[in-house]
Amino acid sequence: MHKDAEFIPLNIAILTLSDSRTFETDTSGQVLEDSLKAAGHKLAARELCKDEIYTSRAIVSGWIADVGVDVIISTGGTGLTRRDSTPEALKPLFDQSIEGFGELFRQLSWQEIGTSTIQSRAVAGLANQTLVFCLPGSTGACRTGWNGILKEQLDSRHRPCNFAAQTRSGEHLL
Repeated sequence: MHKDAEFIPLNIAILTLSDSRTFETDTSGQVLEDSLKAAGHKLAARELCKDEIYTSRAIVSGWIADVGVDVIISTGGTGLTRRDSTPEALKPLFDQSIEGFGELFRQLSWQEIGTSTIQSRAVAGLANQTLVFCLPGSTGACRTGWNGILKEQLDSRHRPCNFAAQTRSGEHLL
């Protein structure tokens, strides 16, 4: 952390992709909401939808176009089952991919779940100055993604670099 740097709260939207969860049973989305608020960021929106390519793509497209959303974090749909379609739904929206996100997520996850991490297709990208992070649906994976990567990278004080500067809210940092 750079003690003289300004903290910029980001507006973060959360999308849970699940065929079975409700807001009451969505522990992964709740962990992300609680974590982003504890870090000083703002919840811009939170939705839950079935794991369907065009439904999730429509929601995320709307948030990408919304100047009030800096970051989108999805949870769910990144595995290898027939219904998992988050990467296929959202990667076409990226202007740029953040290749290192998935690589680092799997490295961190390896320490927790071993070789099962190879089945994670966590991805991230930048679209219209909006960061998009796609995490697995488990609560543990969301904690790993937040605590191991996103907490620091979404903090404008983190050095030598962070993702906050890539957003509309943080573009003056560049």
